[in-house]
Amino acid sequence: MLTKNAQTVLEKRYLRKDETGNLLEDSNGLFRRVADAIAAADLNFGKSAKHVKGLAGEFFELMNKLDFLPNSPTLMNAGRELGQLSACFVLPIEDSMESIFETVKNTALIHKSGGGTGFSFSRLRPAADCVRSTNGVSSGPISFMEVFNSATEAIKQGGTRRGANMGCLRVDHPNILDFIICKQDTTKLTNFNISVLLTEKFMEAAMKGEDYDLYNPRTGMVHKTLNAAKVFDLIVNMAWKNGEPGIIFIDRINRDNPTPHLGDIESTNPCGEQPLLPYESCNLGSINLANMIIHSDDRTEIDYERLRRSVQLGVRFLDNVIDVNRYPLDEIDKTTKGNRKIGLGVMGFADMLLQLGVPYDSEEGISIAEQVMSFISNEGKKASCELAAERGVFPTFKGSIYDKKDGMEIRNATVTTIAPTGTLSIIASCSSGVEPLFAISYVKRVMDGAELVEANSYFEQVARDRGFYSEELMRAIAERGSVRGMAEVPDDVQRVFGTALDIAPVWHVRMQAAFQRFTDNAVSKTVNFPKDATPDDVREVYELAYREGCKGATIYRYGSRDAQVLNVSGMDKKADAAEAGVVRGPRPRPARTRGVTERINTGCGNMYITINEDKNGLCEVFAAMGKAGGCAPSQLEAIGRLISLSLRAGVDPESIQKHIRGIRCHSPAWGNGGVVMSCADAIGIAIEHYLKERTTGIVTDEISKSYDKLDTMLGACPDCGSAVEHESGCVVCRFCGFSKCG
Repeated sequence: MLTKNAQTVLEKRYLRKDETGNLLEDSNGLFRRVADAIAAADLNFGKSAKHVKGLAGEFFELMNKLDFLPNSPTLMNAGRELGQLSACFVLPIEDSMESIFETVKNTALIHKSGGGTGFSFSRLRPAADCVRSTNGVSSGPISFMEVFNSATEAIKQGGTRRGANMGCLRVDHPNILDFIICKQDTTKLTNFNISVLLTEKFMEAAMKGEDYDLYNPRTGMVHKTLNAAKVFDLIVNMAWKNGEPGIIFIDRINRDNPTPHLGDIESTNPCGEQPLLPYESCNLGSINLANMIIHSDDRTEIDYERLRRSVQLGVRFLDNVIDVNRYPLDEIDKTTKGNRKIGLGVMGFADMLLQLGVPYDSEEGISIAEQVMSFISNEGKKASCELAAERGVFPTFKGSIYDKKDGMEIRNATVTTIAPTGTLSIIASCSSGVEPLFAISYVKRVMDGAELVEANSYFEQVARDRGFYSEELMRAIAERGSVRGMAEVPDDVQRVFGTALDIAPVWHVRMQAAFQRFTDNAVSKTVNFPKDATPDDVREVYELAYREGCKGATIYRYGSRDAQVLNVSGMDKKADAAEAGVVRGPRPRPARTRGVTERINTGCGNMYITINEDKNGLCEVFAAMGKAGGCAPSQLEAIGRLISLSLRAGVDPESIQKHIRGIRCHSPAWGNGGVVMSCADAIGIAIEHYLKERTTGIVTDEISKSYDKLDTMLGACPDCGSAVEHESGCVVCRFCGFSKCG
């Protein structure tokens, strides 16, 4: 039974529509369309039409019961004209202008078809290196990342999926320091997640405080030497500030490369769980563990038979996808069909633990993770071997790691991957991937501005069964963010219903490692930190992830992105003053100021916004409406006074701009390149324009998209206004399905 949120997501992003936006199918129609298209691959292997019809019925039931869902492009495109079914790709970038812009073109084709892309920029010569063909100098990897970012921004994907990229650079590249800090300005590279490729040699040097060498990829010669511990500190501090860069243990990934004879793996997909060769795509699907539970009168236990059946069908489904897929490039078609990698993973793990009454942060929780994933791995490989007996091994089998194993003939070079499952878990109404609960209770905003409280269904059931449920309690939990430490909630319930921020970071890493031990590819997992976590806490997690055998790590410190500022030292001084108990009022307004007035069209008419500054910077903002009556003048005066007071009190004007951009009213207005959401949004736009002119000298009236800079950092969904969750470098709204990476 689909929930209202699931229906909303399906209608918005997945169901077929006509040219005017009218729905042409419901959820049953979607699952039937996908099942029929994927089952048809069996015709290639001599199966009868009757067999295909029966298999399509099994695939339909698997999805309709929400026991398994494939990745989003398969749900969107299977059985339709586009037919591109893969979520993510990795493309090569060689050290030539021809290769770089050929990859830009290929990236555009992939994004247009609904896919995301991963790249390693490690082969590019460093900035200021010589370019003999022009007697010039190279601009370096980061400048070309900006080219890819702009190309991604320009590609529209039909409103279903937004383009996302993973940018990687080896830690021994000469431009590694610039790469580590390239997203400290959160308005830059907004379509990229970035990760540093850490070698084992570097990690050992960092732990010992030793130096290591950087190599020019053009010459192969040592470029310079850096202290590994200091570089590691920079990675840690940047991740602490805004969650990036992530880290990837590239040597560990290549040790598990199933086809080393074809070359090294250099990058992953945008969320980091799928290492891929150049021109390779990933084909993922997830089993809903929340459904793999048997409830009886006296006990609750894992339904391993249902899980076995889901694994068997899931492997066959994903293998079929490879054959019916319409790949955007011939090279991708060849590489993907050569290795036939699939990535069967899970979602709803936290829900499984809740039903079993087991805390996520417990030895028993770790043990269940290992038991479940080892079962899926074993059964998945059995299913792949059965397919090999029917259809043959993957074409590049000779020379692979399986070629050296006696009698191990397998259909797929990899079988298991754990993806973040953002929108899929909304459709399935379960927890995402292997993450803990994000919250026990949410406040959801609805169209008329009212707020509704939605509670986790398992918690609500326990609360009702044990007699401590109340609307007041649910709202209190939503405001508090946790049930741990609440006297109204029994101790054993508090223990089981821990949220992402309740759980100590070490348990996040241990859980990731538990799943990684039985996963062929990698595990997408965010290590959540409270706002008051320190850089040393992040360092401890990164080192633990390395020791525990993880293939990478992604962290997010709660609130870090909305606290991000460019002038760190100035903010540190203000923070120090606040902690010391010093209260400072606004500086007085001088007798003379200077500034500009900008006219912006709003839904209520033309607004005239004046921004003035004194010798210390911006000091006041005034706003007036060309034609206005009622409360508008007084409200605009109040907004202007509060902004002016804040500016003269030393509040960063960029922070003010970010906080008021995207505020919505019932009457938006379309302008130059974007939408003016409200009068407050118009003031934010004017401040943004003023700051840009001050910094760059460029005068602009272009209206930027507010969600790139505001909503995804503040935790508010730009589509529905509800809370978003941070997941593997992306943000996901669990109410309407909005998602964005970068």
